[in-house]
Amino acid sequence: MKKYKSLLCLLSALIIFMSSVPTVHAEEAMDVDEDRTYAPYFYVESEEVGLDCLPLKKTDVSVNIEGIIASIHVTQSYSNEGTKPVNASYIFPASTKVTIHGMQMQIGNQIVTAKIKEKEEAKQEFEAAKSEGKSASMLSEERSNVFSMDVANIMPGDNVQIELDYTELITPSEGIYEFVFPTVVGPRYVGPVIDDTGTRDEWTGTPYLSEGTPPTDEYDIHVTISAGVPISSLTCSSHDINTEWNENTTAHVSLANPADYAGNRDFILDYKLTDTEIGTGLITGQYGEENFFMLMVQPPERVEVEEIPPREYIFVLDVSGSMSGFPLETAKKLINNLVSGLRETDTFNLILFSGTSYKMASRSVPATEENINKAVKLINGQKGAGGTELADALEDALHIPTEDDMARNIVIITDGYIYGESDVFKLVNDNLNQADFFSFGIGSAVNRYLIEGIASIGQGEPFIVTKENQADEIADKFRNYIQSPVLTDIQVSFDGFDVYDVEPAALPTLYAKKPIVLLGKWRGEATGTIQITGTTGNGTYTDSISAADAVTAENNAIAYLWARKRVERLTDYGRDGSDSQAQEEVTQIGLQYSMVTPYTSFIAVLDVVRNTDEEATDVNQPLPLPLEVSNLAVGYRIGSEPGTGILIVVPIMMTLMSVLYGKARKKRMNV
Repeated sequence: MKKYKSLLCLLSALIIFMSSVPTVHAEEAMDVDEDRTYAPYFYVESEEVGLDCLPLKKTDVSVNIEGIIASIHVTQSYSNEGTKPVNASYIFPASTKVTIHGMQMQIGNQIVTAKIKEKEEAKQEFEAAKSEGKSASMLSEERSNVFSMDVANIMPGDNVQIELDYTELITPSEGIYEFVFPTVVGPRYVGPVIDDTGTRDEWTGTPYLSEGTPPTDEYDIHVTISAGVPISSLTCSSHDINTEWNENTTAHVSLANPADYAGNRDFILDYKLTDTEIGTGLITGQYGEENFFMLMVQPPERVEVEEIPPREYIFVLDVSGSMSGFPLETAKKLINNLVSGLRETDTFNLILFSGTSYKMASRSVPATEENINKAVKLINGQKGAGGTELADALEDALHIPTEDDMARNIVIITDGYIYGESDVFKLVNDNLNQADFFSFGIGSAVNRYLIEGIASIGQGEPFIVTKENQADEIADKFRNYIQSPVLTDIQVSFDGFDVYDVEPAALPTLYAKKPIVLLGKWRGEATGTIQITGTTGNGTYTDSISAADAVTAENNAIAYLWARKRVERLTDYGRDGSDSQAQEEVTQIGLQYSMVTPYTSFIAVLDVVRNTDEEATDVNQPLPLPLEVSNLAVGYRIGSEPGTGILIVVPIMMTLMSVLYGKARKKRMNV
């Protein structure tokens, strides 16, 4: 008790002290004992004469979608407009489904094709080139959808171009194709370091421009869709676009106003085809000596179920600082719709979380008008503040007593701006026998790695809400999705077709009406048949495909798609990285198929010593805050001017409070 009183006294002193502390600038703050939490911070431009702190000048994205395969070419342009050499670091996102399989560096007229190497070997080679004064670049994976680009010895007057090649599979859900290109990594909440003996990844310590600060770089996107059949509709919910048509089967999409900065929110393109169904079929390809196949099976129509058994819904709502403003207001509307749409035979509960969590009731309550009104009032009173302790809130949800003969559904609503995704994935994976998990991402640039990971492990589907006016539509989609599965007990067998290394190894229940996709390898001749069986609301479902009818792909896309799917199973969503056999397999896949993985990186070195005079200065390229995300996502500041400094006192207070309250799980905040 004395210890707690002492901590309370210290907290009180810190609160009083805050009013008299002078502004602490970013450079000064990061020098205070080199705080290794690597939390995001606000960018403050260096006053060093001749130093170009913003070397990234432009990002160009060119996408070519043929059928269901997207080929993406990204060009990052760096220039040093100062008088001193610089080394630049830049964090950028990608879809969780892409394979990055090519990289090239160009400085002036000199072009270097990057080589794929084991991550540590690439890092050592990069650091050696950097210290020797050679220009070099290195691409590494931080998460399956977060990458880091490091460029060394950009000399004054240099124009450097880094070109990257991606491949991605696009499949429709309920007849709608959606291409998403993430443009910015949102700030990640990093919890207190007290009692934490682990290490934090450096990429989480990314600098951000403060809210409303215009970025200095340009961002441009061009997409060509070659559907082969008429495109009946094409919309972009994230950006204003211009569309040029070639008859009605090919569309060329560009930004309507390039001056409207495109790099602070996901680029989302939806389209439908006149022939709304993907034909069931087999596509084969070759990479080296190996044969690959991709099997796509169109599922049956959804069957409405007249009598749905009662269900329990536990809504876990993020009310942290990064949700302040538009994301939280949209989440309120979404959850109001979800709660209000429950049947009286259902039960529900509500957990609000930030640095701590609050539970509406000790056990779930019937979905009566009185209880629903209570929940709605509780939700509407939230403002958004504090950290994002999702794992603790999930544990609280799982500890709520269960009801016999009632299926439990845990619905997570968040922007996903957390660092410890693996803790959440482990909780979901360890409790699949207790509940089904569904995830809603709220915001213009959500952490899709977390949102999609929860759905992938929980055998559900992610839902992303980018605008407030989508809340009702997405809520209705969720209800339709969860109430009536399309196909269950799915089994695939091969008769006379010699296949191996099939991904995924097992197929989950199919809730949404979207194609079943299998990727694998095969030996010998493409002969025999593939049998698919399952159960629908109308009874047994069967389909058969002849291997001899396979269509041959013209490029290596099938191999890249298979490799990404295998790596995903071995590394993503809750794997702790301690499986040496899995690490070795992933490393070999990366080296064999020339792709970036958690254990392989691209490295390009211009083998000429260019910097002989002075040591280059390291600069971290700041990111814009995602659209409609406030400064609270990064933290509070000392000083009156936005972006002038970062606060050291508040993180200390939060850390002490976590200790005082047992890491925020033993007590509950008052709401």
